[in-house]
Amino acid sequence: MTLSRRTLLSSALGGAALATVAGTELTSAFAGPAPAAAPAASPAGDVVGKITVGYQGWFACIGDGAPINAWWHWSQNQGQAPSPSNQNLKAWPDMSVYSAGYRTGFANLGNGSAPNLFSSYDQSTVNAHFSLMQQNGCDTAALQRFNPNGSEGPTRNAVTAKVNTAAQQYGRKFYIMYDASGWTNMKTEMPADWTNVMKQYASSPAYAHQNGKPVVGIWGFGFNDANHPWSAADCLSVVQWFQSQGCYVMGGVPTYWRTGVNDSRSGYSGVYSAFNMISPWMVGRIGSVNDSNNFYTNVNVGDQSYCNSHNIDYQPCVLPGDLSARQRAHGDFMWAQFYNMVRVGAQGIYISMFDEYGEGNQILNTAPTQAFVPTNSGLLSLDEDGTACSADYYMRLTNDGGRMLKGQIALTPTRPTAPGGTNGGGGGTGGGCGQLTANQQLTANQSTLSCDGRFKLILQGDGNLVLYQGSAALWASNTVGKAAAKAVLQGDGNFVIYDTGGAPLWASNTAGNNGAHLTVQNDGNTVIVSSAGATLWSTGTGGH
Repeated sequence: MTLSRRTLLSSALGGAALATVAGTELTSAFAGPAPAAAPAASPAGDVVGKITVGYQGWFACIGDGAPINAWWHWSQNQGQAPSPSNQNLKAWPDMSVYSAGYRTGFANLGNGSAPNLFSSYDQSTVNAHFSLMQQNGCDTAALQRFNPNGSEGPTRNAVTAKVNTAAQQYGRKFYIMYDASGWTNMKTEMPADWTNVMKQYASSPAYAHQNGKPVVGIWGFGFNDANHPWSAADCLSVVQWFQSQGCYVMGGVPTYWRTGVNDSRSGYSGVYSAFNMISPWMVGRIGSVNDSNNFYTNVNVGDQSYCNSHNIDYQPCVLPGDLSARQRAHGDFMWAQFYNMVRVGAQGIYISMFDEYGEGNQILNTAPTQAFVPTNSGLLSLDEDGTACSADYYMRLTNDGGRMLKGQIALTPTRPTAPGGTNGGGGGTGGGCGQLTANQQLTANQSTLSCDGRFKLILQGDGNLVLYQGSAALWASNTVGKAAAKAVLQGDGNFVIYDTGGAPLWASNTAGNNGAHLTVQNDGNTVIVSSAGATLWSTGTGGH
């Protein structure tokens, strides 16, 4: 089994203490002005000025056809289905966004549904993930690549191809991020893997480029533990080799890389300063708003200043918090980090992580209530602190954090994203946020709000579907020049879109559309999304 970054967490701080910042309220705990703005080392590209999510893509299930033929990363004993006594989970995914699932050994969910889990080997799963990235402002996925020279290699290679397909389909970028943890012969094998296997993807239209160069990430150089034992000279030679191949190299480095203490080996400053982009690891280092504020003052400001003066792009981590440790505070913890990293002047933000259910730090759709968790699992749901959160809440929070990074909304310490949706938590891509499920009975003039409450969708008595911002109608399904279609929720509960001639364009009860749903996105676009995450119909599509 691949060594996890979790092995670093038990001694994460190494006894280091940070000054305590007074105040516990989100709106009052932030102290001090933002540092003076400095010109970025690089212009905006696929990682600079963007939200990058760490994408594991390392879940598999027996029966999914993957070469590894195991419950990869779901179980401790991967030859057996995950169960209460054999599991590797700190959170349960919201399975309503997937068209395929695999039966585990857990009891049924609280709502009676089967205790299924997804496989990253299924193209439909990867499509659903990248569709969610598209809907929620995740620009780029850093696909984690551990040592591929063992039994995991063929499955990892196949997942990479699926990521490339999905990224192209949903207009996202991705890049290969090598995780050097436990990789004994990485000095020669990592360059060989790039040359012989991964470099082919650099020519894909979906592959991330920065400053005109393909992006390659390397995570793990300089960590002061037994899983990262290489000399500084060997690490530097690998960084320089990738740069000699024309790559822009991002480095996932120790938290205290700049000072060379605690989790960082001494003598690695030359390695760190050679990277084009620095992204210090933060999982296990912080767990509260105050922790984030302390790091802003005592670590992030200095990191940003160093990077500015050394022509390095700074991409700090933002994490939602370990759900099992009750760190999330219904989004306040994550928003404090977004606020601090934007005001420090970061060139980009790295989300740790997109799909890491094993560490509980996933932003991907998660069981919102105990109705969506196996009854014998003991796992927490997103409402663990008493605040209702939709299944996609941390995706939506990431979307707003990205908008703040890009200057699309003002810098604010106050979280703008509401945790719950108009229909409560659970189910579907919207998780109750601006969502009307297929075949749901809807009365005339019933409305639903977008995730952030800015847009309202109303099905009028005449069957016309109208999208409002406040009291202003932005779009109507029967308006000439805006759309050549009319949306009707029929008496039998079937949702149908007709063209102006009365011919049905799409119906929720058509074969293949089972599980599809209608959602109002934060950009005001009304979209019908299939159960696999594909856009079936949209108000923003020409001809509609």
